[in-house]
Amino acid sequence: MPQLAGFARHRRPAPSHPHRQLGRYPLGAKSTKSGPAGLRFDESITRQRVKPGTVRRILPYARRYRGFLALLLLTTVTVAVITATGPLILKVIIDDGILPKRTGTVVWLCLLVAGLSLVEAGAAYLGAWCSGWIGEGLVHDLRTKVFAHIQRQPLAFFTRTQTGALVSRLNTDVIGARQALTTLLSQSVSTLLTLVLILVAMVYLSWQITLAALVMIPLFLLPARLIAKRQERLARESMELDADMSSMMHERFNVSGALLSKLYGHPEDDLATFAGKTARVRDISILRVVYGRIFAIVVTVLTALTTAVVYGLGGILTIGGSLELGSLVAMVALLMRLYGPINLLASMQVTALTALVSFDRVLEVLDLEPHITERADARELGAPGHSGPAAPDVVFDRVSFRYPGPDEMSLASLESAAARVPEQADDRWTLRDLSFHAPAGKLTALVGPSGAGKTTITQLVPRLYDATEGSVRVGGQDVRDLALGSLREAVGVVAQDAHLFHDTLRANLEYARRGASERELIEACRAALIWDTISALPDGLDTVVGERGHRLSGGEKQRIALARLLLKAPPIVVLDEATAHLDSESEAAIQRALETALAGRTSLVIAHRLSTIRNADQILVVEAGQVRERGTHEELLLAGGLYADLYRTQFAQRRPVGDARVGS
Repeated sequence: MPQLAGFARHRRPAPSHPHRQLGRYPLGAKSTKSGPAGLRFDESITRQRVKPGTVRRILPYARRYRGFLALLLLTTVTVAVITATGPLILKVIIDDGILPKRTGTVVWLCLLVAGLSLVEAGAAYLGAWCSGWIGEGLVHDLRTKVFAHIQRQPLAFFTRTQTGALVSRLNTDVIGARQALTTLLSQSVSTLLTLVLILVAMVYLSWQITLAALVMIPLFLLPARLIAKRQERLARESMELDADMSSMMHERFNVSGALLSKLYGHPEDDLATFAGKTARVRDISILRVVYGRIFAIVVTVLTALTTAVVYGLGGILTIGGSLELGSLVAMVALLMRLYGPINLLASMQVTALTALVSFDRVLEVLDLEPHITERADARELGAPGHSGPAAPDVVFDRVSFRYPGPDEMSLASLESAAARVPEQADDRWTLRDLSFHAPAGKLTALVGPSGAGKTTITQLVPRLYDATEGSVRVGGQDVRDLALGSLREAVGVVAQDAHLFHDTLRANLEYARRGASERELIEACRAALIWDTISALPDGLDTVVGERGHRLSGGEKQRIALARLLLKAPPIVVLDEATAHLDSESEAAIQRALETALAGRTSLVIAHRLSTIRNADQILVVEAGQVRERGTHEELLLAGGLYADLYRTQFAQRRPVGDARVGS
């Protein structure tokens, strides 16, 4: 970016922009703990508990699948009844068939058991099918809802948030949320129903043995409760680390990150950092496996002890004649089926809490209200009753602005998983009491040093941010009263760093106007002086440009962005150093193309090379968030102020050596 040498002695310290800071939470926070390889983690995040009411909030997502849930419940009841009935049939086989030596009874009852087994298998298959539809349907619903909600977030949200952390919420956490629904709504119902039916059958056969078995149940639930708390914390920390690793890989593996890493990076340090993160994931995974194994061992021991008690007590009752042999065998079979649901119910607490952490993290994103919202009675730009020219004017009326604090814009867990401390709010003003009028259909140029607030001014027009004080009006209407869609449809922007999607040239151009014809695409490319380059490519408009358009040069990307703007044809145009990457010949040609393209449109143009805005209808000189000078090129030169100083400095740098003439 060209330096504004003429402003050197006039510059003031640029306002601090929170969204430009490297990190919200520097190292060394008291609220963090150390892990392997020097990693620190915010205990305010890893020690969070699942919020009250999370389970209740899951239920609305299940209502859409009421039919599948009803069928799942039916299959669950069927399986539970068959599970509890099997041992009772076994009792009859022994007492009424085997002991009395009734072959026919044994055969018919065995056929009944076989038939029930087939019914159980069919019900289990149907239940799995329903559970799959419910679970994958939830993944689809949550992903689309989170994606739409993230799209509604303001620009400041994306300047603070790690991309990898957002991707993790849409992938890993949404899948975990699916487990929460399927576990809580299907497995829990099945387990509880089976448990109740088995207990009823056991009481029917022998209340004494049932009582002895129930005494042991708290011994199963206690270790599960203790382990679940630890597993919940480990699950949350593991998810944070996964998101952190995703962010690091995304930053290092995209083209810009890979280029920066190769030119300035230290591969050994990057590898050590990544190894430290993966080591912590390894340690957490080991702990989770160990805790799960400990629980399994405890359950196995308790099951063996309980079985011994039942065999002992049941044997004594059978020998004494108060319990039939078939009842004893049925009780043992029921006991095995009893502790299956109990073990599942105990381990389900761990599984459900882990899954609920995922759902909680998804809801955390959905609960983040966008800072920029549309009013319920928002009007369309240029709606009936607001007459005016096709290209509306733009008015800044005593506008002051400072960037919102981090708590208003983002979530700590989406910014960095390593070492956080609260960031101090920056109350310095980026713009202060700024007023100007950009006439409809005219070109208004903004010049000034870096950090003066020029880009911020242009971002307030399409409501990428809202003014802290004062108002921004487009076509006589406050932008906060306008429908966001109609406002942003009316504004076209070409930034200094033009962004292209990893897609074809055609798709990148059609993003500005869906359904544009081939002829319209070609005309826009011709006007932006890029068609000759595109037509020479083997695939033409169907050429894939690569991530962020890195297969194109900076000038080519800029011209594609200009073609995209021309295709959109908005009444308001913002150019932020749109010709910065062009050579002098291309810049001159683009300027001629822009003169035609901008004719009749309200234009805000940020320029450092003043030769590009000599013919502007008005020039605003912005410094430290305020308009210091305004006028045409000739008026500002005659005034002899900052603009004149800057212009003569730039002109002098271009004069041939020995040429003492000064032009205006």
